[in-house]
Amino acid sequence: MTDLHRLRDILKQRSIAFGDFVLSSGQHSPYYVDARKTTMSAEGLDLIGRIGLELIRTRGWNAVVIGGLTMGADPVAYAVARASVDHPPILDAFSVRKAAKDHGTRRQIEGNFQPGARVVIAEDVITSGGSALQAIESIRAAGGQVIGVLALVDRLQGGRQAIEAVGVEVASITTITELGVTPS
Repeated sequence: MTDLHRLRDILKQRSIAFGDFVLSSGQHSPYYVDARKTTMSAEGLDLIGRIGLELIRTRGWNAVVIGGLTMGADPVAYAVARASVDHPPILDAFSVRKAAKDHGTRRQIEGNFQPGARVVIAEDVITSGGSALQAIESIRAAGGQVIGVLALVDRLQGGRQAIEAVGVEVASITTITELGVTPS
């Protein structure tokens, strides 16, 4: 079994639920992808890191950091950053808060981001693309160069197109149909 097939199996077993759900985009859906049950598992982290790093390298995205909107993007970014230690060059990680802190350093972007950095935005699940778009906007406003979005799961509901409409390429590790679910 390949790493990708194993990751899909874990996603199917742990992260897909059926019922009546309201998504963060406000849309209703007969299924929900709770990717955190996979992205926060030891085996999931290992597989996501290796597969995600390979996908970034295959795309030729010469990034120095990876991160996205906390909290869904965090384990994906951290897994890829960790995998890069074994397969340099190293990608460090960062997190984007929904809003800047009102205390301490008052930062919206935490971690290893610096203005001018070539950045890959990480995402666990893309539906409308809203979380990735918010992260892209924050990184661009802080002087970063967004060169791509790496998503674990694309729900195939227009998010990829919304992200690509702002000039950012999207690479998905898998899609909802590859997980055996018909998009709603």
